[in-house]
Amino acid sequence: MTAILSIQSSVAYGHVGNSAATFPLMRLGVEVWPVLTVHFSNHTGYESWRGPLLAASDVADVIKGLDERGVLARCDAVLSGYQGAADVGAVILDAVALVKERNPAAIYCCDPVMGDVDRGMYVREGIPEFMRDRVVPAAQILTPNHFELEFLTGRPAKSLEDVITAADEVRGMGPDTVLVTSVVHDLVADDQLQMVAVTEGEAWSVTLPLLNQTFTGSGDLTAATFLAHVLTTDLPTALSRTAAIVHGVLSKTVESGQSELQLVAAQDEIAAPSRQFEATRIR
Repeated sequence: MTAILSIQSSVAYGHVGNSAATFPLMRLGVEVWPVLTVHFSNHTGYESWRGPLLAASDVADVIKGLDERGVLARCDAVLSGYQGAADVGAVILDAVALVKERNPAAIYCCDPVMGDVDRGMYVREGIPEFMRDRVVPAAQILTPNHFELEFLTGRPAKSLEDVITAADEVRGMGPDTVLVTSVVHDLVADDQLQMVAVTEGEAWSVTLPLLNQTFTGSGDLTAATFLAHVLTTDLPTALSRTAAIVHGVLSKTVESGQSELQLVAAQDEIAAPSRQFEATRIR
């Protein structure tokens, strides 16, 4: 059975971070070991929230406890998302190194959460540079959105060719595979968006209908499901299945009239999506 160590935030209400990743991974048959970096009442897009930001030493202590159980040798991958502070990011990198020491075949999948096109950067000062300089080189899989991809390369990516070139440049920093989410370029219609997956020698895209709602936690869902499938199948199949799951969950959320991801209501869409999206080879 596939096992993933997921080091992310947690909320009591709604679905972001580990609260968006753990249940979908379990529904896909993956064993998940969630390690929390924060435990908030709700995500920070609301007008208020409560709860603790865990100290980096506390996060490290939980990981140490897992190692003492002798289970890290069974860990296939480490997954991380939003990193609120550099000291927590350093603990995550230490965890990646420890897991790889226990299981040299394990990989690290990082969703480099920093910002988006509508909001700009929304993380603490210094975090984008920390992600670029320290975290990206340690990852085997990176899942930036279009905005984050442009930050990592330092220039705009207007065309599909630009996106592929930028993804290759990011791969040159360390990762083997780059999944670019929320891709918009000159050939994407206004009512569509793309995901583009790039690895050595090949690149694939999948086009999805653009849903008229803003979602919080969809990137966390995307990174988790993509990682789960990359561990068990080839790149185009992983991309296609990820697109189907994410579209299914987001569609159910729109239908519900709710703002939070409707993971429980959409759980059958996670296990067996009702709509399929074919990945197209673009290199």
